[in-house]
Amino acid sequence: MPYRHAPYFVGFVLLVIMAGFWASYFAFGGAIPLAFHVHAISSMMWLALLIVQQVAVQRRAIELHRWLGRASFVLFPFLMFGFVMIINRAAHRFVVREDEVIAALGPAFGVGMGIAIAAYLTLFYLALKHRRNVKLHAGYMLATPLILFESPFSRVMGDYLPWMNVIGSDFPLAILDTIAISDALVAVFALVLWARDRKHGAPWLVAAGFTMLQAVMMWFAPFMPGLTEGFAAYAAIPPAMTLALGIAAGSAAAWLGWEAGKRPARAKTAAATV
Repeated sequence: MPYRHAPYFVGFVLLVIMAGFWASYFAFGGAIPLAFHVHAISSMMWLALLIVQQVAVQRRAIELHRWLGRASFVLFPFLMFGFVMIINRAAHRFVVREDEVIAALGPAFGVGMGIAIAAYLTLFYLALKHRRNVKLHAGYMLATPLILFESPFSRVMGDYLPWMNVIGSDFPLAILDTIAISDALVAVFALVLWARDRKHGAPWLVAAGFTMLQAVMMWFAPFMPGLTEGFAAYAAIPPAMTLALGIAAGSAAAWLGWEAGKRPARAKTAAATV
């Protein structure tokens, strides 16, 4: 089974999430918006699913792995729902200028979340499309935590490891520095995995591409004309509509990936006659 150390890798991402959001979410004593709960629960459930799936395969519990795979058809749209809830909340906070950070960086956050959603949709679709190739399927599924890593690790960097910010922008742009550096680290990690097995390394190239795109787009977002107006226009869309689109996109990625991964009719016929 490829990626035999994958449960530890995904577990490490979980620990980074706990550290990055400890003060603002896990140990926070005040009221927490529903969007944060949905996003946290769906994201951590996704990581837990990956860990249990990997362990199930390693212990040859193939039927359990398959059942968890079916469960992902429900969990993945829920994951997209949580992402969209976070974008919607950021858009609302941006419009009302809740604080100086969201007023300056709201569009950048919106762009970053949009790219993260696109990355997840792509990786999950490809994981299902290539489900008959164990290495590719596992790679695409295990690449999804890389998309989650940037947000909590950038907070860890800002709170505990400020020396890692070698860019050194003034506040609040320094927040985008930590995000760009986190994405760059993820891209380097993904490229190392690709270099180790180029034949089956496509998942890591895809992940590296999305994380570098996110780093560049978010860092330059405050200087891009039209993004402020675009994010304000997004905020005017009824939340129910964007949430429904998020669920629909997640469901479509699952269905299209499943259909794309089916055996061709000729292959089925040939197998039946052997």
